[in-house]
Amino acid sequence: MPVYEAPVRDMQFLIHDVLQTQKYSNLPGFADATPDFIDAVLEESAKFHQQVVQPLNVVGDKEGCTRNADGSVTTPTGFKEAYKQFCENGFGSIAMDPEYGGQGLPLFLAYAATEMTTSSNHSFGMYPGLSAGAWRAIHAHGSDTQKKTFLPKMTSGEWTGTMNLTEPQCGTDLGLIRSKAEPQGDGTYKITGQKIWISAGEHDMADNIIHLVLARIEGAPDGIKGISLFIVPKFILDENENPGERNAVSCGGLEEKMGIHGNATCVMNYDGATGYLIGEENKGMRAMFVMMNEARLGVGLQGYAASEVAYQNAAAFAKDRLQSRSITGTKNPDGPADPIIVHPDVRRMLMDTRAFTEAGRALVFWATLQADLETKAPDEETRQKADDYMALLTPVIKGYLTHRGYQGCNDSLQLFGGSGFCEEWGMSQFVRDCRISTIYEGTNGVQALDLVGRKLMADGGRGWQAYFAELDELIAENENNEDLKLFVDGLKDVKAKLVEGTQWMATNAMANFDHAGAGSFDYLCLFGLTTLSHMWLLMAKSAVEHKQSEDPFYKNKLVTGRYFIERFLPEAGAHLAKLKIGSDTMMALEAEAF
Repeated sequence: MPVYEAPVRDMQFLIHDVLQTQKYSNLPGFADATPDFIDAVLEESAKFHQQVVQPLNVVGDKEGCTRNADGSVTTPTGFKEAYKQFCENGFGSIAMDPEYGGQGLPLFLAYAATEMTTSSNHSFGMYPGLSAGAWRAIHAHGSDTQKKTFLPKMTSGEWTGTMNLTEPQCGTDLGLIRSKAEPQGDGTYKITGQKIWISAGEHDMADNIIHLVLARIEGAPDGIKGISLFIVPKFILDENENPGERNAVSCGGLEEKMGIHGNATCVMNYDGATGYLIGEENKGMRAMFVMMNEARLGVGLQGYAASEVAYQNAAAFAKDRLQSRSITGTKNPDGPADPIIVHPDVRRMLMDTRAFTEAGRALVFWATLQADLETKAPDEETRQKADDYMALLTPVIKGYLTHRGYQGCNDSLQLFGGSGFCEEWGMSQFVRDCRISTIYEGTNGVQALDLVGRKLMADGGRGWQAYFAELDELIAENENNEDLKLFVDGLKDVKAKLVEGTQWMATNAMANFDHAGAGSFDYLCLFGLTTLSHMWLLMAKSAVEHKQSEDPFYKNKLVTGRYFIERFLPEAGAHLAKLKIGSDTMMALEAEAF
């Protein structure tokens, strides 16, 4: 049976030492987030997820969800009860607006709890995760009436939320949407169409489900310029704003998937369902992007959160499993063989996963701090820079962290040998569940195209120019610190390669857009390596400040960081070389030759 122990100490190190969040106590919500309070939240969240949510992970995988004859969906045994406790403990409302019942605390604390939910039970975590994204879309673009009507119950978790984008004929190309919205003359619309792959589309864990649905009003322009966004509740609210009559929306079927069996992935049928326009007509993508960007940041978290729990189980197995003798001499003379952790290739898989995971966590925590600065910083310059960073780095976080996170799960399974291929050890579930993270919320190839095609040139390249300048400043501040030389040199080198790749893209992609497409994924990986190197320099700087400590945590942190610099960063040269090859050989074969 797989195990999970929340990495509370590592989270505390990032929050208190690396990010030094107490510096922001002047910002709304931060004053209440004292170190003692943060530690208490982390510890209570750890207990809950270890004791209540994690044991349901295998249950959800084996039982899955069940669609009943009336179209309702029953979640796996224990999910409903665990979700009720989750809501009662306030884990879903940590960073939500106090005006609607939220706690108003910093976003990094909410994401720390979310990581625990995801590592302990990926499927379970998707229910409150989708709700948080829907909540933010309504909060950002809903009318005052809509916010007062829907947000309090979504904050408490009594009602959950979804996002309905994909249709049978369109996935990423949302301009092909056929779902239609007919105005009724009373401010409501009748929504008709079918949506597929809708996570948490129907379930038994909440009193109401608030669907956010993309549809086209009759006469709207073609393409994405003619798409509007609608609130479509499962139950229409009565005069007291309580769930009343069942709306004309139903689950037409559940997808049979390779993983995340505990989450209801639904085909949703809208048959003239009552809906309410969010924001302006034909401006639905603007509102939906709030939810999509929230989801993409959350999916990036899923990548490293999956590798965290997979690593924990692989490390425990490696210390326990006896197999062969060490190539440098017996290490366990009283046993028939040595534990496999003595073997370098086993260490390679463990260290690869650990070095990535710790940096991935740092990047997401750093990014959520930027998200708070984007809305709460007192000066416009800081808010603008944080906004630019979030726009630029969201595809990197989603794409690179899920790419490497899935590899971490695969390596962790590999370490188990034949046992990893057998279901009883639970490693295959981590691989199967994590696999979706590279696909949904925009495949990683789409994230790479978004980075190269949209984010680099947005506002004249202001985002990457500001980020590169921040890296240069960090390097200059620390280049005379001998303890940090390896980390400074590593960041300097990978950043130089990223600059070269950016310049190549700027010069060649406009001449031939296929060059941008051919090199986009390598560029995303090069950017990802740079951001993780950035995080490792920040973490190393904090660890070095404790170098006299007898606590092995800081020494281990520096060793892991050195491993990242020495073993990961050589990949940067390969990514740069491949993106500079261009698209000629990639596009040379005729389609018929495949």
